[in-house]
Amino acid sequence: MTDVTVSPAGDAPTLSAVTKPLGELPNLLTFADPTAPLFWNRGDRGCVGVGEVLRLVFTGPDRFVEASRVWREIAAAAVVDDPVGMPGSGLVAFGTFAFADESASESVLIVPRLLIHRHRNMAWVTEVTLRGEAAALVDGVDPASVLPAARPLDAAAWSGVELREPEVVAYRSPAPGAGQPKWGASIGGSDVDAYLAGVRNATARVVAGDLEKVVLSRQIGGQLEPGADVRIPLERLSDRYLDCWTFAVDGLIGASPETLVRSTSGAVSARVLAGTRGRRAEDAARDRAARDELLRSAKEQHEHDFAVQSVVTALAPHVTELRTSDAPFALQLPNVWHLATDLGAALGAESTALELVDALHPTAAVAGTPTADAVALIAELEPFDRGRYSGAVGWIDAAGDGEWVIALRCAQIGEVDADGARAIVATAGGGIVEGSNPQHELGETVSKFRPITEAFAS
Repeated sequence: MTDVTVSPAGDAPTLSAVTKPLGELPNLLTFADPTAPLFWNRGDRGCVGVGEVLRLVFTGPDRFVEASRVWREIAAAAVVDDPVGMPGSGLVAFGTFAFADESASESVLIVPRLLIHRHRNMAWVTEVTLRGEAAALVDGVDPASVLPAARPLDAAAWSGVELREPEVVAYRSPAPGAGQPKWGASIGGSDVDAYLAGVRNATARVVAGDLEKVVLSRQIGGQLEPGADVRIPLERLSDRYLDCWTFAVDGLIGASPETLVRSTSGAVSARVLAGTRGRRAEDAARDRAARDELLRSAKEQHEHDFAVQSVVTALAPHVTELRTSDAPFALQLPNVWHLATDLGAALGAESTALELVDALHPTAAVAGTPTADAVALIAELEPFDRGRYSGAVGWIDAAGDGEWVIALRCAQIGEVDADGARAIVATAGGGIVEGSNPQHELGETVSKFRPITEAFAS
């Protein structure tokens, strides 16, 4: 594997990508690495990566722009044989990017050595090699023969992990460059109390006119046993959250309902979510009442308008024929109702999907309004580095097309410790505007944690 921090101009590695159709539809997760899967799936469309041929690492405020620049160079130098010609075929990199410019978390693009893909009733495999490497997927070879041995999932062997609030609050490192704290570093107090205090503080700032909206989050965490097969929670997320993109990229695992941007063959689309009510699925009447309350809520509609306008403003310079849903609709997920608006447009210039992500991030749905003021207040009030939570996760191909979602309903799995265990930290948040109630906002985070807590449960 080649690991590049940032490739200098003109120094791009030369890749060769060969895509061949598969005769049978694969069970994707059986080919994934049990402890470090690379996975992207929604309903009957998805893929799994096997191995790594290239990893690119980015940090800082220019991480998206640099990633796009380096990827353009790599794609231009690559030799791609792609008779399939579908979104996600040919040369593809998967990425996960940090929320904050100053985050200690790395933003990465990963090119898998093998990419096994299915799209409804079609399937294909792509092999990527570096210049000078021997390829296995050559003419005359059955494409199925290059697939790794399938490893069935054993749900009975999954012991689960309980994710809960820490007893103490992580502190922010006081010295620039000193690195961010690990889970559980202490200055005393409870995570919930700190979150409620943050909501009260943020609401006061909004009332005072400092800003219009800010999104505050909190964390829960636990520990995975040595060798835990995290394909089990991935399968649960994928089966249960059919309207979400289920993902696993570099230890970030989740199921996001919010498409930041999709750009394919000149067509651009996005889905904006802001405004939430917990589901009452056990009681149909109460569930409908929760939905109707969300649709009627002036506070939630106000918050949603901020989020939609931020996306429209950011996309407008890059697209033409921009259109949105006539009115927000209630998106039904297993855990919550969301106010949702879909956007569509035509790509107005030769922007890559990552350049569109750079224009959009962070949206008001995950930061607030005005953006700079909201991001500064998040840094002040949240006692931790968000890492990749509420950043971007997705893929980009050799043409610059791709699909990126906001990293929501997710958890980051850490490195293996001396005992073979791994920490896991989940993050969830909500928008604070004038009239926000701290206990309601806390309840909203509980609902948003549910996809991860249930997926990782025993």
